Amino acid sequence: MAFVPASDLGILDSPEEVLSTMTKDGKRRWLYPVESAGRYLTRRKIVGWALIVFFVVLPIVRVGGKPALFLDVARREFTFVGTTFYPTDTFLLMLMLLTAFVGILLFTALFGRVWCGWGCPQTVYLEFVFRPIERLVEGTEHARKKRDDAPHTGEWYARRALKYAAYIVVAALLAHTFVAYFASWDRLIRWMTGDPRDHWGYFVLMAVTTGLIVFDFAIFREQMCTIACPYARLQSVLVDPDSLIVAYDPDRGEPRGRGKSRDGKGDCIDCFACVRTCPTGIDIRDGLQMECVACTQCVDACDSIMDRVGKPKGLIRYASEHELEHVPTKRVRARTILYSIVFVGLLSAFTFKLATRNAYDVNVGRNVGAGMSAPFITMPDGQIANQLRLRVRNQLGKPVTFTVEAETPQGASVIVIGPSPVPLKPGEMKRVNILVRAPRATFINGTADATFVLRFSDGQSVEEAFPLLGPSR
Repeated sequence: MAFVPASDLGILDSPEEVLSTMTKDGKRRWLYPVESAGRYLTRRKIVGWALIVFFVVLPIVRVGGKPALFLDVARREFTFVGTTFYPTDTFLLMLMLLTAFVGILLFTALFGRVWCGWGCPQTVYLEFVFRPIERLVEGTEHARKKRDDAPHTGEWYARRALKYAAYIVVAALLAHTFVAYFASWDRLIRWMTGDPRDHWGYFVLMAVTTGLIVFDFAIFREQMCTIACPYARLQSVLVDPDSLIVAYDPDRGEPRGRGKSRDGKGDCIDCFACVRTCPTGIDIRDGLQMECVACTQCVDACDSIMDRVGKPKGLIRYASEHELEHVPTKRVRARTILYSIVFVGLLSAFTFKLATRNAYDVNVGRNVGAGMSAPFITMPDGQIANQLRLRVRNQLGKPVTFTVEAETPQGASVIVIGPSPVPLKPGEMKRVNILVRAPRATFINGTADATFVLRFSDGQSVEEAFPLLGPSR
């Protein structure tokens, strides 16, 4: 990696400038991070491109006839790897979200912000898609900054236009992939191949989404991590002195000094290689900072310099604050034990609840506003009739039919208003009106406990209890 003055790459050069993306007069400071080759970058590229493939194929690969991930907001159905959650699965969804949240607490307490540098789509797409395009079109970071600072020429505009054209193409592909999570590729293809006048909203949606992606990765960039993302703020709460972080070893590196002679000096030669490569523009030597995304670029940069000066690697490395203070690091500690217990408990509850979830969700209620002025009516034969409404959802991936019977009270009967057996498509929720007739003698103090049995064509049955209303005497 060539040595370039820190100021040439938009790096802080004054104590007054305390934010890496802002100058002391409040203007935006553009960063030009140099890519540092090394063992961690190679591993991050493998992980990053594997994740990119994973993100793209999720809405394409089908499990159980549905995309592996399908967030159908319009129908309020959310499918994860073949399992569909419905609005009636509120408790299941709550358990899933709580499990994910506690998992984040546990993961961060152990490994710091490893997710940000290795798995977050913002980092993955920016570092392995958009920045490479920028380097290909506009050249190295030093050349790009020099060109940006100089009066803009025809070449500058041509390179910028070519870069943004490439960004728009990539962003459009990403926009389609993103929208496919919510609309499915089947629906997107129908929209794309149909009459634009029938699906004009789709084109507006794609244009807006593409524009937002271009804005994010071309302009907003690292500010998404340092300003917008709340995870950086949570880091100060979630990370403790035993958490794994990317850290500079001051005992070994200080005092800094340039030159071949290291008499009385530490291993840090004050070359600013770690600062020039940082995608958020911080100096890791100042200690743990909110802006650090644990991308390990400073580790690769520093290891390369240590090789050149004949010093052992690891001046900047994965470590804990306790390790740097020569205090034994405790991976197993009170908070990680507590997080683990809660995480396992929530995960077990979620798994049990999911495994025991009924194939059919049934709810019985009164048919309010069905044209009846009274809660019940007396039939000519003396029986008492209640008009009820069944809400039945088929939570299986196959069509079924069902019938309704009254098991209690004795002598009660059910009349389905509409076709019977009632058909249900996969995932369909249907409201069915029924008329329940029961002998007058079964009502005590104006009520009679009724039990309904819904029998489905696949052999399963669901039993539901509901009180009938009638005369008090």
